[in-house]
Amino acid sequence: MGRTYLVVTFGVGLGALNTGNNLLYLVLGLLLSVIILSGVLSERCLKDLSVRRLGTEGAFAGEPFAFRWGITRRQGHAFALTLSEVDSPLTGEGGVGYLPAGAEHVVRADLTAPRRGPVKLSGVRVTTTWPLGLFAKTRVFALEGTLLVYPRRGFACEDPLDAAVGHVGETNNPRRLDGTGDVAGLRELGEHEDARRVHWMKSASAGKLLKVEREREERRTFILDVKTGLEGDVLERRCEEVAARAHRLLEAGHEVGLELPGTRLRPGAGSGQERGILRALAWLGFEEQREEAA
Repeated sequence: MGRTYLVVTFGVGLGALNTGNNLLYLVLGLLLSVIILSGVLSERCLKDLSVRRLGTEGAFAGEPFAFRWGITRRQGHAFALTLSEVDSPLTGEGGVGYLPAGAEHVVRADLTAPRRGPVKLSGVRVTTTWPLGLFAKTRVFALEGTLLVYPRRGFACEDPLDAAVGHVGETNNPRRLDGTGDVAGLRELGEHEDARRVHWMKSASAGKLLKVEREREERRTFILDVKTGLEGDVLERRCEEVAARAHRLLEAGHEVGLELPGTRLRPGAGSGQERGILRALAWLGFEEQREEAA
């Protein structure tokens, strides 16, 4: 739209110079006035704004992740705003078409980080070209922060069988009952037994309380590690491999621990353990920045 407007303005100006028509001069003056007005309106859109960084639930290197900011305008209205992180390797931006006064608007963007590790964030850039797209007015809000980027998600060819350290607790016999595996059968609920596993439909048809029995699943413990002395691409590939194996083992219900140079995570299970492993791998090789951030 902006280019078209400039071409029309240039054509009218050229016609006015060649013909000396007063009407064309008036039209040219009007068009030039609108250009100045466009710059003033763009500048007003960036006034009375406040921005806060909401961040992301998890960022993996080399793939888009959802990132959010909260933007508020104290008074007046703003239009066609785009938000992005300034002076960072993150690519991508989010936008809001109309921002009313008083209410916070959450802007979502799909950003991409090129590598694993901590990314220092210094500020948020807000830009608008409203109304004609002739000027790109920008305002930078200083917001310090750190985004921790997890290793790139990939594939692990095989499980680390040599890292298995045995069965854990009561789960070493898959044929034992009262677990969380496949359904093994139904039996009458005994006295003082937990009623949460009662199959109510079968109990209603049988006229007595029937409990669902399930097989106990096999669960083992694995310790994954990254050797000392790895650098560059070799270290990156090892981190990606360990992250992929940890994900697959934890998804299968096993417990996974991690040994890194100077760091050790006790074996555990679930999504919380996976998040801890990813964080440890993301900081590997960036220990100095971690101390500064602490």
